[in-house]
Amino acid sequence: MTDHFATDRLAARFASLKAEGRAGLVTYVMAGDPDFDVSFDILAGLPAAGADIIELGMSFTDPMADGPAIQAAALRALKAGTTLNTSLDLVRRFRPQDQDTPVILMGYYNPIHHKGVDSFLSEAKAAGVDGLIVVDLPPEEDAELCLPAKDAGLHFIRLATPTTDAERLPAVLRNTSGFLYYVSITGITGSASAQTDKIGSALAHIREKTDLPIAVGFGIKTPEQAAAMGDVADAVVVGSAIVDAIATATPEEAPAAAHGFVASLRDALERKAS
Repeated sequence: MTDHFATDRLAARFASLKAEGRAGLVTYVMAGDPDFDVSFDILAGLPAAGADIIELGMSFTDPMADGPAIQAAALRALKAGTTLNTSLDLVRRFRPQDQDTPVILMGYYNPIHHKGVDSFLSEAKAAGVDGLIVVDLPPEEDAELCLPAKDAGLHFIRLATPTTDAERLPAVLRNTSGFLYYVSITGITGSASAQTDKIGSALAHIREKTDLPIAVGFGIKTPEQAAAMGDVADAVVVGSAIVDAIATATPEEAPAAAHGFVASLRDALERKAS
């Protein structure tokens, strides 16, 4: 199905990261947090601050895999009137100024199902979205969204966890594309800290089964942790810590707070690689 990806920003980005010899920085922010305009300013400045790939959260009333920081961000976004359509509007507004940075929509299936899969996929592709992470659709439900997404030219990025055993891994990998997201801890986002040595061993086993780049997320909160994880991962995902930086700033100061923190993460990854 790779022939559907006419413009594969993810493949291009991981190729350039490999050439640079460093781990990529994947930054997560919630669409519409704290409101549309501030959220756009945050999104627009992420690449210059150091983000290699952007995950944009789709707000939902029951974010069961997320910890308090991202749950609170989803509630702020919903209170500000954010919908799936306005989340797509953010990408539409972002894409003309940046044709290179991959944007991944991350969230839950309910809002997509409510909108309609075909409509959502065509609008997401047209807006400039590169892939999806939908945490509550297991491989057994691939016909629901994963396969149609790939047919539409959108990567479907699957999560593997410390509890994904050798028997389960082939199902997880079967239709995954773009990259594999390895959840470094057992639990919800932002809850515990990741242990690099254990993760390095787990990733080595996974790499025996796939050539996909592996991004590691959950539990990475500081530049030091990001740099350490960059030793074993192809990319490092930071979400809750960025969302916290936005939450603790005023709306006027939120973009600078987010971008400053992202810059510190990128600096740590580059220093580690040099």
